[in-house]
Amino acid sequence: MKITEIHIYSHDLPVKNGPYTMANAEVWALDATLVKLVTDNGLVGWGETCPVGPTYAEAHAAGARAAVAQMANGLLGAEVSLLGLHRRMDGLLNGHNYAKAAIDIAAHDLLGKHFGVSVSELLGGAEVDKVPSYYATGVGAPDDIATLAAGKLAEGYPRLQIKVGGRPVEVDIETIRKVWEVIGGSGMRLAVDGNRGWTTRDALRVSRECPDIPFVMEQPCNTIEDLQKIRPQLGHPIYMDENSTDLNTVISAAGTGLVDGFGMKVTRIGGLQPMRTFRDLCEARNLPHTCDDSWGGDIIAAACVHIGATVRPDLLEGVWLAAPYIEGNYDAQNGIRIDGGHIQVPTGPGLGVVPDETRFGAPVASF
Repeated sequence: MKITEIHIYSHDLPVKNGPYTMANAEVWALDATLVKLVTDNGLVGWGETCPVGPTYAEAHAAGARAAVAQMANGLLGAEVSLLGLHRRMDGLLNGHNYAKAAIDIAAHDLLGKHFGVSVSELLGGAEVDKVPSYYATGVGAPDDIATLAAGKLAEGYPRLQIKVGGRPVEVDIETIRKVWEVIGGSGMRLAVDGNRGWTTRDALRVSRECPDIPFVMEQPCNTIEDLQKIRPQLGHPIYMDENSTDLNTVISAAGTGLVDGFGMKVTRIGGLQPMRTFRDLCEARNLPHTCDDSWGGDIIAAACVHIGATVRPDLLEGVWLAAPYIEGNYDAQNGIRIDGGHIQVPTGPGLGVVPDETRFGAPVASF
């Protein structure tokens, strides 16, 4: 099965009740890049990547499309072989994992359809029929975030992530305390995500002033060196998110005991093939982690759910989706949805979702 056509689409995803606010970004709409692969046997596979603005990570929407276009002619005629496809992409373009991930996801969709199995079966087999999700708040006023936490607890979410940073740390501490007043004793797990927005001083202060609240501190500071500096002094588990840019970094962080887990994005690490390796590394070191992405529609969502379903259940922190923040689905019938804080694993072949192409308009480039 060889690739004969590559089509690249741009699709706007407005933020419902925006903006979505993080320590280093405020976004009103996100620009998703979709990739359609067609093979010589007539099968079609879909991939997607959607950076959450240009400042969250070393990624941006125009860069994704430019990178896919840079590789496209070199991928025509390639066998849809996952390892071989990654090696070919690496030979055509250095880095740009987030763009390569769209090709990777489309290839998994193709292979699943070719063999008549779901992507989760390709990835080793689903452990569950439904995966837990978690809700990520934006940065907001303490009372507002506490009210939101109460609502998400009532909806059945097993985990809450509250965004902090980009403001006086005293407000972040007040937010954490007010949220804990709402969810403490409920069994709902809590993560406090700095998105690189705290100084080491602020991260240490938060941990020292909240010793009674059992939260995970996710990517509090900007660099790995910052994490190394505060690690011995923290009273809370630390998870790496934005710094975990590739498998080499993950191996080093896990092997040296720098972190207690990860918030991992499928497109950041290059797609489902490297994500599978990441999953197995984390299981070998007994490290919990998420399986999610920065933003995107049904294609990204399906990819995250499929890999999440294959994670050892006690290590899966959850699958975050942008679905609550955007309107509609690419696939009106089989689109990915959160129900009671959990997500049904798609059962159809490949990703299990078939987008309505008319939503995307004409391709911005075709090869």
